[in-house]
Amino acid sequence: MEWINYILFTIGGDRPVLLIDLITSVLGLTCVFLAGRNSKYNFWVGYFYTAALFLMFWNKNLYASLILQPVSLCINVIGHYRWTHPGKDERSSEDSSALKVSGMTWPWRAIAVLGVFFLAFAWGTLLDGLFPSDPHPYLDSCVTVLILTAQLLSAMKKWECWILWLLVNLTQIALHLSVGHVFMPLVCGLYLVNGLWSLHTWSKLYKKNA
Repeated sequence: MEWINYILFTIGGDRPVLLIDLITSVLGLTCVFLAGRNSKYNFWVGYFYTAALFLMFWNKNLYASLILQPVSLCINVIGHYRWTHPGKDERSSEDSSALKVSGMTWPWRAIAVLGVFFLAFAWGTLLDGLFPSDPHPYLDSCVTVLILTAQLLSAMKKWECWILWLLVNLTQIALHLSVGHVFMPLVCGLYLVNGLWSLHTWSKLYKKNA
């Protein structure tokens, strides 16, 4: 799979932007843009995005993110079903066939925060022992756990998911810079902008459906 390392152009003369980086970026931006606009079609793009992420992480030896992509795919499938098959009391006021945006209780928010810290530390420790070639096992694990948690909340259409996505974007910028990516941190900056707008949009939808 030599095409993964195909260089499209360089930044600063010595920072290559690979074809897989561009493909992943386009799919990722499209996916989050659609999700932020409350569109169920984000899941169809998400299936291809997951595959592209798997290849990109494999290429950079970021094993925590790589191994959990099948889990991410499963969450995507669950979310796709939940968004399009709401329960009787979960239907959106604008579209009875769509799941409405809802919020978490404070106890569940506390459980989510504690769970992220615990799982990130545990997974990072395990990763450090299993894959010593991973350059930043704990940062890699933190990003992965944040993504899966945010994705799970997105699948349940909880507006708080966008707060986690903003944390993911900030952490990803640090991770990509640490392994030599230049193009991807710029893309994460676009994710931040979309995340802020999506947080505002979903908060309004939540208040409307509450």
